[in-house]
This record gives sequence, C-alpha cells and structure tokens, in this order.
Amino acid sequence: MPDDDTCSIGLEGALAHAEREVDAAAKAVATLGRELKKARAAAATGQVRDLRKVLDTARALAVEVAGQVETAAASYDVDEPALLSSGAYAKELLAAAEAAGVAMFEDDDRLLCYPSIVRVLPGDLALEIDRKRARGIRPSVVVDQLGKAQRAGPRFKAAPLLASLLGAYDLVVAGQGKSPGAVVRLVDVYAVLTLLPGQSRDYTKAEFARDLYLLDQSGSQESSAGRRLRWAASSGTRGAGVLTTVTRSGQQQRYWGIAFEPATP
Repeated sequence: MPDDDTCSIGLEGALAHAEREVDAAAKAVATLGRELKKARAAAATGQVRDLRKVLDTARALAVEVAGQVETAAASYDVDEPALLSSGAYAKELLAAAEAAGVAMFEDDDRLLCYPSIVRVLPGDLALEIDRKRARGIRPSVVVDQLGKAQRAGPRFKAAPLLASLLGAYDLVVAGQGKSPGAVVRLVDVYAVLTLLPGQSRDYTKAEFARDLYLLDQSGSQESSAGRRLRWAASSGTRGAGVLTTVTRSGQQQRYWGIAFEPATP
C-alpha cells in the first residue's frame, strides 16, 4: 500500500515537490557551470590568480550541488506500483478531471473520458489510452491531454462499423433462428465480432459501447446494402446484457439491442 504521505499529497503533489527540488539543483548546477567557464578562460589566458580563486569557488559550489542533488533524489519517494494498483491513482485522476471540468467516470477497471477509454497499468507504471501506451502519468498532464481530446471530439468513421454490425447481426439472427429484422442483443453481436482468440482483449466491451455511441451520434443508420439500423431499448437496459458508455456531456448511455430492417425492394 502507498504510504500515508503519498496518499495525502498524491502523485501530483509528489511530482510537483520533486520538480521544485530538481529545479533548485539545476540552478545550482548552472551556477557551477558559469564558474567553471570562468576557470577555463583563466587557464586559457594564464590568469593564474583568477584561476585559483575561481577554482576554489567552484569546489565549494560542487559540494553545494551534490547536496542539492541528494535532496532532489530524496524528495521523490513514491511506491508507484502500490499507488497505481490500490486504486488511489485512479481516484486522483478522477478528482483532477473534476477540478479541470473534464467529464470522466469509473467503469470497472477503466476510466471513461469521452471519447477516450483509459486503463491503469500498474505493472508497467503506465496508462493505456485508446489502446496506446502512455508513460507520462502525472495526473494534471493526463487530464489536460484528455480534455483536449474531449474538446476536439473523435475521429470516427461510421461506415466500417455499420458494415461490421450488419454482418455480425445476420450471423446472430441465423444462429438463433430468428426472422429477418428481429431484435438481437448487442452482447451477442459483440461475441460474433470478437470470435477469434484474443479479439475480446484487443477490442473490449467498453470500446464497443463507446463506438456504438459514436455511431448513434453520427446519424448514420443505413448500410451500403440499403438496410437500416434500428436501436432497440427495452427492459433489457436495466438487466443483463447491457453495454454502458459515457456521453460527451458526461451522462451514462446504455445500449441493449439492435435490428436491421430488410432493404426496401
């Protein structure tokens, strides 16, 4: 478990403190660097009196620099794996997002921040944001990046998803012996889309639900084959088989079933 001091200030506070100490050490190093340049110039021109004086000053500064670096190194003492695995880091991210006015919600082991899906990876000391590894995990920086993505909106193409949904829908209808145009559960459609080994890991239900919302918002409902998508909501939205995501405004959006109406002759 993370220690009490880390829990009280969080990763953001610990990093801010370390940043200040490193900055102080860097300034001391810069001062030492200037004295060493003076010493080099004195040696180059043979100003031996100045050389001895500047080298004495540089020696004293070197001791100060060593102390500053030691202080900077000691200033950051965080058990990152424990912090990330305990859930404390996720809570800090949620608090930072709320303070910044960025809509973010916890959903099982993921954080939903429209249009992004974030997963904490304690073993790698990293985040997975929309299936891309992010090594920079300072909460304020992460929230700033997610906020920019939220304001910019998604880059989403409806046609490929619509075509995939139609193909999977037809397989589910045939497999369940239903008539064309019947409503089927989206979790069954998802099962077809992720039939191959490892696909459900590469394309999670959270990502599928997010993409359904983006398709819903796009207004694209008719496939290239002329078949029209119809969303089906029923008592199923309060029970098993519900897929949940977060909208742009931060509200929960649930999806349960779909149907594709036969093409008009």
